[in-house]
Amino acid sequence: MGSIQTPDLSFDIVVIGAGIAGINCAYRLQTRLPNAKFAVLEGRDSIGGTWDLFKYPGIRSDSDLFTYGFAWHPWPHKTPIAEGPLIISYLQECISLYHLDRYISLRHKVVGGDWDSEKKRWTLSVDNDGSKKVYRAKWVVLASGYYDYDTPLETAIPGLDRFQGKIIHPQFWDTGYDLKEKRVVVIGSGATAVTLLPALVKSGVKHVTMLQRSPTWIAAFGNRSPLKWTQVLFPKRAAAWLEWLWFAIVPFFKVSVALHFPKSARKTLLDSVDEQLKGSNVSSDPHFMPSYNPWEQRVCLAPDGDFFQALHGKDGQPAKGEVVTAKIKTVTEDGVECEDGKQLQADAIVTATGLKMCWGGKIPLRVDGELVSPAEHIIWNGCMVNDVPNLMFTVGYAWASWTLGVDNTAITLCRLWDKMQGQGKEVAVPRLPAGYRVEEVDQVSWLNLTATYIKKASRSMPWNDAHGRGPWKARGNIWIDWIHARFGNITKALELS
Repeated sequence: MGSIQTPDLSFDIVVIGAGIAGINCAYRLQTRLPNAKFAVLEGRDSIGGTWDLFKYPGIRSDSDLFTYGFAWHPWPHKTPIAEGPLIISYLQECISLYHLDRYISLRHKVVGGDWDSEKKRWTLSVDNDGSKKVYRAKWVVLASGYYDYDTPLETAIPGLDRFQGKIIHPQFWDTGYDLKEKRVVVIGSGATAVTLLPALVKSGVKHVTMLQRSPTWIAAFGNRSPLKWTQVLFPKRAAAWLEWLWFAIVPFFKVSVALHFPKSARKTLLDSVDEQLKGSNVSSDPHFMPSYNPWEQRVCLAPDGDFFQALHGKDGQPAKGEVVTAKIKTVTEDGVECEDGKQLQADAIVTATGLKMCWGGKIPLRVDGELVSPAEHIIWNGCMVNDVPNLMFTVGYAWASWTLGVDNTAITLCRLWDKMQGQGKEVAVPRLPAGYRVEEVDQVSWLNLTATYIKKASRSMPWNDAHGRGPWKARGNIWIDWIHARFGNITKALELS
């Protein structure tokens, strides 16, 4: 009788997650480290991460797709903002064209990771449809995003349990529930709520109200590339590169100007809002006048002004979209009662109140048996944490495309791997200098924003030093970070052995 062959589950590198970060990392490893053996493990039954999880109407990118798309396979469509299904199609195309599917194992959920300093290896416990597998790797890359896929952010909404209609959270949208001719109240004012309002109006609801406790900055813009002429004058690849360059430079410049000149930025955005609201019964005060300055929290995008269009009536009929700025007194059996006395009738309530942030997909990690507590660790070069060997994680930017950040991590990993191979080193551990101390008040989130859901998670995530230098400084300047990832010193404060 022949013996049963057990697959070899030992790898040089294991990437956890097959969303945009994991797919990008797989491509970089395939092309830059052709001799490295690696695998990509995805706990869900499909690739795509965020774009596969969220199913709510209108789900779309909130960054331009010319830079959110991969630098090695430019976004092929004309619109810089697109909905989830088109993004999924793009990701599937990239996997197919570059044969990345051979590295990806779906329904392989990593449930634990243990580093052994003697063996110089990570041991990963993996659940594959109820069967346990054990993977071993020299390096692990956490490409699992920054929020909890299983549990939404819990927000106390008084009386919500009294509501007799349908309650929906955008993270777990009930695609079988028909909202046509129903009255909907969307609680929240972030990107999800700003996306939902026009999408629900378009889908045929009777009326939709975005109920916000406080306003958010919303910017209308034309959803088309300003460089369409390049497609006529240049080859396709060159035109795509020029579009990538434009979207990498111009929005970054605008954000920088807004942060340095907040009064001017406020005026510019308010003027744009007032222009969009002309002819409607909605005023910018108080609904579109936030207390914070632009880019202290992300600015929500309204492609082709779709959000504002939903606040206008059509063909002599009143608008189906509405914005109410008020605090909730209580949810009733058939709607919401606000503290100012306003009553909002509802057949369905959507709680678009934010995401619950988490680090590394909630995977418990141990170093020589000791549990890694993320909040006790400082971030090194935006991709590792002190005292944890051979582990990288991928994050993007608060005010630029996610992919720009995760690609820097992938490039850094490839450079470091090559350097360590050349020096005969096996282990890399970020180490703080002797006596380095950071006061709690200076421990800041890598997402340098003031949003409530970020503040709530600040004590459960690794952090940056607000006054850090060198590798302990937070990423922030996309061009400096891009240069450093490719040409900078990637071994400073790194103990190699």
